[in-house]
Amino acid sequence: MSFPRWLEPLLDAEVMRATDAWAIDTKGIAGAELMERAGEGLARVIAGRAPAGRIAVVCGKGNNGGDGLVAARLLREAGREVEVLAVWPPEWMLDDAKEQAAKLPGAAPVAFDAARLDNAHLIVDAVLGTGFSGEPRDPVGEVIEAMNAAKAPVVAADIPSGVDGSTGEVAGAAVRAVATVTFHRGKPGLWVHPGKAHAGHVEVIDIGIPRGAPGKPQAGLIGPDVLRDIPRRGPASTKFSSGNVFVIGGSRGLTGAPTMSALAAMRSGAGYVTVAAPASLDVMFGVRLLEAMMVGLPESDGALAPESVEPALRALARADAVVLGPGLSKQEGAQAMARELAERIDVPLVIDADGLNALAGHVEEILSRRRWPTVLTPHAGELGRLLEVESAEIERHRLHHAREAATRTKAFVVLKGDDTLVAAPTGRVAISRGGAPGLATAGTGDALSGVIGALLAKGLAPAAAACAAVHAHVRAGQLAAAPHGPDGVIASDVIRCLPEALNG
Repeated sequence: MSFPRWLEPLLDAEVMRATDAWAIDTKGIAGAELMERAGEGLARVIAGRAPAGRIAVVCGKGNNGGDGLVAARLLREAGREVEVLAVWPPEWMLDDAKEQAAKLPGAAPVAFDAARLDNAHLIVDAVLGTGFSGEPRDPVGEVIEAMNAAKAPVVAADIPSGVDGSTGEVAGAAVRAVATVTFHRGKPGLWVHPGKAHAGHVEVIDIGIPRGAPGKPQAGLIGPDVLRDIPRRGPASTKFSSGNVFVIGGSRGLTGAPTMSALAAMRSGAGYVTVAAPASLDVMFGVRLLEAMMVGLPESDGALAPESVEPALRALARADAVVLGPGLSKQEGAQAMARELAERIDVPLVIDADGLNALAGHVEEILSRRRWPTVLTPHAGELGRLLEVESAEIERHRLHHAREAATRTKAFVVLKGDDTLVAAPTGRVAISRGGAPGLATAGTGDALSGVIGALLAKGLAPAAAACAAVHAHVRAGQLAAAPHGPDGVIASDVIRCLPEALNG
């Protein structure tokens, strides 16, 4: 299946190896030529980052080290002071890297010594490449720790050493770079935490590999073109044809969450929004939501009761999409109601917050019975409860667990974070570029659920709806933070910025 135009392919180690081999064996591009172009691009970024001063290039024995040697040669030829520090003896290098070491003008590479980093203005990490996984063994682990301890900033070649380029996982010591210069295409590990936190600014260098390489990338970056597919209101539109969203949730003390989901759905273009909540809370919702419809449902102790299932199903008969869970509470009656509704709702369904908690221990048996698309929007803790693992384990292996959850549930899983991942049941994952720290505040997740609900109600396919919502949500967070910075942002600020964000 081809990538949509709005998804920029990211190549894992296996696909990148196949791409390199295809370029060399089928297209006749010499490996040394690819290395030369990679080194040229690396040298340009290094020179831009450090226009003056001494540069220390730390090289491994593989092609990553060869890229560093090309950059060192070009910088020396331009008159820069460059010292090459070899982690292993140069004679241990692979053939292409060994040839680059022989071409190096001036001083030959010297054995790595942490003291030689002390006077550097910039350090280049060219030790481990995209094929690395696991925990670095010494001497590499010690070299990484020395680079991190040095005062000079680090620019990484292709991937920060110690980061798994395919997953972003970090099992041991890993370079913390201010920038990563990666070649041909981006790599998933540069955009998925914890690897993302080690990569700094990512710059992709074209090294001349033509289009048409074999291999099927399974991850990509969400681009702004994702917003172009959103249906817009026209002269013939009605409030129902613009999308009818039904939000089910709310409980005593938790009325803000469904309110924000409903407001976000309206600000995202839904023409008709209904909130179904405990009947005793009607007045509170009525004050907050002038444009939304209200449905009061049976309750117990301020939360929805199991008896609300049938009236909820009758009320949502005209809905195009449902958001289930914001403010629902953890009361057992409300949780039982959510489980039954999740199975019986016959329109696209977004499950968030306490709706996700209700599925814990039942997720596969319930979601496997659904006939319509389902989108789950967990943070790490909620996904951990669904998969019965610790949230810290989710954070260490975010890509793996997002894919696992999507495969097991046959749902689209939106694992929230600065690197929000949208995992499809097929295994493909779309990754947000992030960069909106203002979203780290209560209620923004509820807003995201409302946006996804609105876009599903407009008829977008679930992958496109989830990705467009994630992208617009990030953009709204950036717009909300623009006047005063991220620390003053609250969820309602983000909701107010959604119309501008959705228009690109």
